[in-house]
Amino acid sequence: MRNWLLPEYIEDVLPAEALHIETMRRCMIDLLMVHGYQQVSPPLLEYVESLLSGSGSDMNLQMFKVIDQLSGRMMGLRADMTPQVARIDAHLLNCEGVTRLCYANNVLHTVPSSLTQTREPFQIGAELYGHAGIESDLEIQHLMLKCLAMAGLSQVHLDLGHVAVFRAIIKNAKISLEMETELFAVLQAKDIAALKEICANLKKSTRESLLLLPELYGDKKILDEARKRLPTHVGILSALNQLEMVSKELKPIVSTIAFDLADLRGYHYHSGMVFAAYARGCSNAIALGGRYDEIGKAFGRARPATGFSMDLRELSRLVERSPYPMGIRAPYKKKNKNLDIKIEQLRNDGQIVIIELPEQLENTLNCDRQLVKREGEWIVEEI
Repeated sequence: MRNWLLPEYIEDVLPAEALHIETMRRCMIDLLMVHGYQQVSPPLLEYVESLLSGSGSDMNLQMFKVIDQLSGRMMGLRADMTPQVARIDAHLLNCEGVTRLCYANNVLHTVPSSLTQTREPFQIGAELYGHAGIESDLEIQHLMLKCLAMAGLSQVHLDLGHVAVFRAIIKNAKISLEMETELFAVLQAKDIAALKEICANLKKSTRESLLLLPELYGDKKILDEARKRLPTHVGILSALNQLEMVSKELKPIVSTIAFDLADLRGYHYHSGMVFAAYARGCSNAIALGGRYDEIGKAFGRARPATGFSMDLRELSRLVERSPYPMGIRAPYKKKNKNLDIKIEQLRNDGQIVIIELPEQLENTLNCDRQLVKREGEWIVEEI
């Protein structure tokens, strides 16, 4: 039995990549903190009911489940930190005004999101609670783009959508929950043939609207097309106006912006605008987010909310990273006060100093400099 083998889509993170991920994490958390986002760290395990609150059946399928030996209840390993942070806002912080929270930690998925992704993403994100206006959506989107730029991605494509468009069509047609679920699935899969089959018996205006949604992808022109061809519904018009407003604000700092009115990613808990960032060299979204005002209801405290998250492990592979830094080799000497002081000074300056152990091979130290004594002083020289 090969005990060293790991499960599929689970892998070790080696030193150079681990340092790269940790450096990005520190920089992003610092960026979020100076914008007023307080860091929280929810537990890896919770009761399943709490983790699934407001998140829908898609999260249920992504979650590993175990039996709690103390209570006998079913527990889950978190697959997404958003419901956990919503619970913290609702019950532990319990603030009346605006609350800004951020987080960075591992999550686990039963299956990978794609063939190239891990089942153990390192999720970092930010959530803003207590404000329902477009201004908070823009704040979150600006922060997401700043984080990506800080990581080294200057060329970003942004997709914008709004689940209120689909919901308004469904609500106006009084479609059953079962059919709504079917429509959601085929729209996500962009399965036009199945969509036509499901819509066959709906009234003409509803059928035409639903069949139009997959076509409404592209630049600003599709918003004009949507206004002309979709029903004149206050929810739809408001959603289209929000999308146009946000695109104008973000246009100067984003490479390209597109609109996708059939994008229902996270539909089970998103309630408004949704967005996804893409970069060259990756077919998957590198960052996702949106408004999810309804998730707090599951915790007994409905609050407007919007946020974003990204996988630092996926992001680290898109950005060129530096090799692992070389260190300074120091000799092994007992009770040498001057040498100890010099080593401490170098380490306080952020230098890697490795003290060689007796009989240790020099080439195992990963050093390109050494500490040597010259004229009574310890100095650093290249090897």
